[in-house]
Amino acid sequence: MESTIKKINTLKGYALELQKNMTCRPAISPALGGKGEYQKALYLESELNKIKFDELFHVDAPDTKAEGNIRPNIIAKYYGENKNKTLWLMAHMDVVAAGDLSLWKTNPFELTLDKDKDTIYGRGVEDNQQAIVAALLTAKIITESGKRPPINLGLMLLSDEEVGNENGLLYVIKQRPDLFGKDDLFIVQDCGDPEGREIEIAEKNIFWFKFTVTGKQCHASIPDHGINAFEASSNLAVRLTKGLREKFNKIDPLFSPNVSTFELTKREGGVPNVNIIPGSDVFYMDCRVFADYSKEDLVEEIERIADTVENEFKVKVEQEIVVNVASTPTPKDSPLVKAYADAVKELYKVDAKIIGVGGGTFAADIRNLGLPAVVGSKMYSNPHGPNERTRLSFVLDDIKLLVYVITHLK
Repeated sequence: MESTIKKINTLKGYALELQKNMTCRPAISPALGGKGEYQKALYLESELNKIKFDELFHVDAPDTKAEGNIRPNIIAKYYGENKNKTLWLMAHMDVVAAGDLSLWKTNPFELTLDKDKDTIYGRGVEDNQQAIVAALLTAKIITESGKRPPINLGLMLLSDEEVGNENGLLYVIKQRPDLFGKDDLFIVQDCGDPEGREIEIAEKNIFWFKFTVTGKQCHASIPDHGINAFEASSNLAVRLTKGLREKFNKIDPLFSPNVSTFELTKREGGVPNVNIIPGSDVFYMDCRVFADYSKEDLVEEIERIADTVENEFKVKVEQEIVVNVASTPTPKDSPLVKAYADAVKELYKVDAKIIGVGGGTFAADIRNLGLPAVVGSKMYSNPHGPNERTRLSFVLDDIKLLVYVITHLK
């Protein structure tokens, strides 16, 4: 590893170039008001073509709302001594919108290098361009080494992660199930900590609920002629958060936070005038729940609470699950977990910390295939907010870790 580490340390300028050329190509989903990942994919494919992969191809999802009428998914593979087993490095090309530009200190879609010559700012530099750079440069190091790794090295650069994966990983799984071998291993660098010691092996089940409360609209001066849906839905929101937190209250120290979470989030637009009592109100709740609790248990409790509001306020409450992502954990004794933990100990001189998270990554869909996936990286974990940042030194350390893992797997 000593000579390899020296070579990796020379790649800082290339890592900066890759980040710069991706940041100026906003890959925002059409569902979020963007054009998709087409331009970023074209650029990345031009860089991937410089690496001597044995396979390089697309599994693109059709999407007439996106530029090029597709959502690109790029697959690359470099054969190992054992061609029947692959370590896949997974990353997503799409990013979220910049949000309130007044909160940014820099142009979010123009890479800014800090005066320390290491910290970079821009939308996507961490989520998930850091993983793209690490995967691409790991492949560069491996293919230029003159030796075949013990097993195949695979890259999946995918679309649509920020809004559900339907045109990304889930599409690839459906169209090319042959890509996911029974002995394959997966690393997803979409979560981590500045020390790089965390290894995420489990995710909470994610449920997004949409609640529609229907009453009767009327003028605010004659409230007895209507039924205030806003008032009823506000009561429902309070009862849901209180009731669900009290009922599903298990503590699990593997996770942070160490409890299931139930959070009110989006609320759809209401009436246009102050003097109108609304006849309908729509809001959403984000639930991140331990696998100990079933979807049926959760829905049953929600319906029980909704019934109390319907009876008291004489409204109709409809609930709909708009996102449902559940997965089983990767076993702690998986060879992949061990190899990753050994790399952390050897390279970072710290003991790895096995964790679970409430956020959602590709790993959940991979684990649902019965395959082992771990999530980890050196990062600040500051995605989606203003002034997103990472360090070029972080990505170089990620590359060292990935090279260590691929060369030490059997």
